[in-house]
Order: sequence, then C-alpha cells, then structure tokens
Amino acid sequence: MRFEAAVLRAADAPYAIEALDLDGPGPGEVLVRIVGAGMCHTDLLGRAPGDRVSKPVILGHEGAGVVEATGPGVAGLAEGDHVVMSFDSCGSCANCRASLPGNCRAMAALNMTARPRDGRPRVTDGGGAPVHNRWFGQSSFATHALGTARNVVAVPRDIPLESLGPLGCGVQTGAASVLISLGVRPGESIAVFGAGAVGLAAVMAARVAGATTIIAVDLHGPRLDLARELGATHVLDGASGPDGGADLASRVRAISSGEGVQYALDSTAVPEVVSAAVASLRTTGVCGLVGVGAREYRLDASLLLMGRTVKGIIEGDAVPHTFIPKMIELWRQGRFPFDRLVTTYPLAQINQAEADARAGKVVKPVLLPGAPLDDTVQ
Repeated sequence: MRFEAAVLRAADAPYAIEALDLDGPGPGEVLVRIVGAGMCHTDLLGRAPGDRVSKPVILGHEGAGVVEATGPGVAGLAEGDHVVMSFDSCGSCANCRASLPGNCRAMAALNMTARPRDGRPRVTDGGGAPVHNRWFGQSSFATHALGTARNVVAVPRDIPLESLGPLGCGVQTGAASVLISLGVRPGESIAVFGAGAVGLAAVMAARVAGATTIIAVDLHGPRLDLARELGATHVLDGASGPDGGADLASRVRAISSGEGVQYALDSTAVPEVVSAAVASLRTTGVCGLVGVGAREYRLDASLLLMGRTVKGIIEGDAVPHTFIPKMIELWRQGRFPFDRLVTTYPLAQINQAEADARAGKVVKPVLLPGAPLDDTVQ
C-alpha cells in the first residue's frame, strides 16, 4: 500500500514528507493507521554523529492509532481496535519471562537499529530503494506503521487517541520508574532531575504513590511551574550555584531535613546532574537513571559505600500490556493528567515540532498525520 512518512535521510538533514510503499503485515505483525505519534528525546539518536541509526529511516516510537490488518499468528487484536504502540521485545528470553521486557536480551536489535531482523525491506521509496521502518518496532512518524503483537496494546475506544502515544514510552518510563522500578511508597521522598515529559510523568506518579516530598529540578521556569501544578511539593532551578553540582545536592538535602531523599530519578543524562542526584540521597537511598547520554558518569565512591544504590532503568521495568491500561485508568480518575504535557502538530510540521522540543518550548510534541497544515491544535 501507499502511505506517507517523515523520512530522515541524513543526521543533519531536515525530515521530508515522502510517499512510500509498505508491505502488508507478515507473521506476527500488525498494521496500524497512526492517529498521533509522540516525539521522544530518544528519537534524537537519529541525529547522532556517525549514523548510529541507519538511513534513510522513519523514526517515531510513541504511536497510537487503529488496527487496519493483522498478519498470521496474531491473537487478541483485530481490525478496528484502538491501540498504543510501545517498545518491542522477544517474549522468550529469561528477562521477558520474568516480566522485564525492557531488559530483553534482544532489546537493541529489536528497537535501536530500525532494520528488519530478517533483512527483508518492508518499505521502499519511489525509486524502489529500502527505507528502514523498524525503529522500536514501529517507526510511527507516518500515516501507517507495522508493529508486532508484542508491542501493540489495545486500549478503550472512548479515549482520545491523539494524545495516547506518549504512554508507550516517555510517560510510561517516568511513571513506571516511580511506581514499579523504584517502588516509591506513601510518606517517602523523591527528587526528580529534569522536568521534561519523563520527569513530569514521574512527578505525577510520585503524587499517585503518596510521596510527601516531591522535588522537581529543571532549568526552565515554566516547566517548574507545571511540575508544581502536577504534584511537586518543591521546585529547584538546576542552574549551578557557586559549588556546581554539590550546591544542587545540598539544596535538595536541605529540603529533606538535611538527611537527603530516599529516591532520585535522573532523566537528563548530564554527568554533573547525575552526580548531584546521587549526592542528594540519604544513606540507603536509590537513584534511578533513565536518561540517554554519551558522556561518562563520575560518582563519589564514598557515597556508594554508605549504602546508596544507583540503577539503570529501561521503560520503568513496566510490562506495557498491563501498565498502559493502568495509566489510562488513573487519567480517567483525574489523578494522572498526562495530556497536559502534550502540544500537537500536523505531521508536515515535524521539523518545527523538533525545534520547539529541543528549545524547551514544549514538553511533549505529538504529530498528527491526518491534520491539515493550517490546523492549530494545542
């Protein structure tokens, strides 16, 4: 079939909307008509030097839409189902069997290369050349995407699909890191470093969990204002004081009676901020790292000797098929207003959406393939 997609042909090139040809779903695959697709910080890996992600490629990994067809062997999904697309996993390795699909042994191969595992192109351009469409098992910056039974989650039909895509990755990562991986409990304290979509989802989840001290740290005043509205009890400007990261850590500790917080979550991947997050912990505290970065972290070994823990977290340790419906139910109850993070753009304005996100003007851009260029939707 013919469809349209935002194609990235070089790391330093703009996205181009192109008409492409897409094969129908094969065994275990699901064809989804995309209604909305979130733009996540991880999509910027497509712009990393050295072509870490093969080109040309369709990125996007927070798709939501309607099932148009299923391939052989797909159970539990049917034409017309409303769905959210999440990350892919093999379903058979030890970690998948232990309900940790984010730690699947094939995580990189299934999600980070954008290449079909069997080597057979599913998408070709007007000249017959292949275009990679396996980014996180979906490549949803398009009118249509091929997913799998493992990463396509059915959702209720009475929920607005346009804003649901971020539940598949960014919002899921922040919320599940707090509720599942860190396991924040009522009365406990947490500092969230970075108030983007992941961090603000973590703030909302911490309020759901009953944390009594929720500290949001960021450089953007409007994001800190939003964090307070969404549940933060305290906010801090992350700009370095006279002692840099040490000053930031001391400010967090001062809020938590000088002892430090029980939990910290970093979504920035900035080494100095990570060091501050660890230093802000009380003894026995736990710091979760969800940011994607390229620089080395340097941590004070004496802090770890005192019983603090640092752990990497992928997708919050969530199982999308069970956690996405829980987030939707919390939203229904008015306890998890993730839609307040969203600003929508027509797919044709993807380059503007990317620029606004990188400049911190918006928290979570969501691309609408069906929206005309003159639409202004917030």
